[in-house]
Amino acid sequence: MKLLTPVVLVCSIGFAGAALAQDASVTISSPVNGAKVGTKGIKVDYSVVTGPKGDHVHLYVDGNEAAVLRQLKGSYTVDMLKAGDHDLCIKIVDKGHTPIGVEKCVKVTAG
Repeated sequence: MKLLTPVVLVCSIGFAGAALAQDASVTISSPVNGAKVGTKGIKVDYSVVTGPKGDHVHLYVDGNEAAVLRQLKGSYTVDMLKAGDHDLCIKIVDKGHTPIGVEKCVKVTAG
């Protein structure tokens, strides 16, 4: 029985750490996936929980970094998009600007 207690304690600490790592999330409330947008002044509204591994977020347009965002809730205006389909993504990154694997993307059509 004495050996079982440390094993249970170690396992419960491991599960708690895994749960904390999963607490990171990104929400893009506007534009919605599949939205038709203009070609100028596209406002991206977002909310982020960085979790224990994240520090801030980056906005990507079609896979290219467009902005470093320090606010965890707010909006960013993409100045211009060419007519056509685009991917807008917000990725949580660490202090070294490396993505931690938590992101949200929406597809939009500019025109």
